[in-house]
Amino acid sequence: MTDSLAPVSRPILAGAVTALVGFTSSFAVVLTGLGAVGATPAQAASGLLALSLMMGISCIILAWRYRMPITVAWSTPGAALLAATGAVDGGWPAATGAFLVVAALTLLAGAWPGFGLLIARIPASIAQAMLAGILLPLCLAPITGIAVNPWGVLPVLLTWLVFVRLAPRWAVPLAFVAAAIVVGVEWIRSGSTVEAATLLPRLEWTAPVFTVEALVGIALPLFVVTMASQNVPGIAIMRSFGYEVPWRPAMLVTGIGTALSAPAGGHGINLAAISAALAAAPDADPNPRRRWIAGASTGASYLVLGVFAAALSALVTLAPEAVIPAVAGVALFAALGSAVHQAVAEAGERLPAVVTFLIAASGLSFAGISAAFWALLAGLLMRWLLTVRR
Repeated sequence: MTDSLAPVSRPILAGAVTALVGFTSSFAVVLTGLGAVGATPAQAASGLLALSLMMGISCIILAWRYRMPITVAWSTPGAALLAATGAVDGGWPAATGAFLVVAALTLLAGAWPGFGLLIARIPASIAQAMLAGILLPLCLAPITGIAVNPWGVLPVLLTWLVFVRLAPRWAVPLAFVAAAIVVGVEWIRSGSTVEAATLLPRLEWTAPVFTVEALVGIALPLFVVTMASQNVPGIAIMRSFGYEVPWRPAMLVTGIGTALSAPAGGHGINLAAISAALAAAPDADPNPRRRWIAGASTGASYLVLGVFAAALSALVTLAPEAVIPAVAGVALFAALGSAVHQAVAEAGERLPAVVTFLIAASGLSFAGISAAFWALLAGLLMRWLLTVRR
């Protein structure tokens, strides 16, 4: 069978797998992050739904318009940042205001090339060290969870370990399946009930509030993390498969999508990075000109998966102690490894990176501003002190 005669079902299936793996691998991180900054379960479910809808629409628009397998994802590192940051002054409304600021910064990065270049000048070692510090406490949750709830956490970890060896792509989704079984057993044992209305997808709107603490503690670190760990690598991964993603339109679409999802609880969408390869690689379709179908299929699949946002949020609410943090933790192992590697790859950058990492991991909060901002500031200052001419 020649490339041109490959069945169209192949890229369609590749897109469905891309969405399914991306969604099930990290939705627990998203719900954890939104809850940490003040969202109720209903508001977190709304945020998950809004993100799914905007990701789906954005994938379809970009893939169809540019005939490339461009895929869009929520910011998993950004959700981890929220989980590490916790509530800020102004609560959930202030968090949604910060999400809108991220949308504005994304649009600015697309409209003004100079701003994008300024963000790109932040050393990768510092940005990745900040991300690694944010991820560390979350990645420790599966380990510490064994002491808290061994019978709930061990099935999750064992499932992940087995499938990391047998089917790495599906290791985290199947770890979530194990967690769902644990939740189901606990639900039956306890005799708890769930109202049917809470399982129906719906959007919960929140009027945004803008505070200095949320701007500095959430918006700026969230934007930097998303650009450094999602958008820039996403461009590079697509280029490795022969696709030049148009920067300005991509930032415009994802910026508008973030702005539309923010009042409903969405923290931000961006170009996919790791999952981008699933739709852009030759496995999706031998003919590179037809792989855009995989991008569009990814979008359509996200729209379908969004229907389950409320049910998944209810599942997380019912989960026994430490089970969901364990799933979120294993979902971030690969991201932590990548961030640590990039942070210390260059010998001359290691000391500033270590300072950045330690402050971010400490959870230090000063003047209502989260550790991520202080870590970034300290790392840049340390780097300047070490490189400035004597």
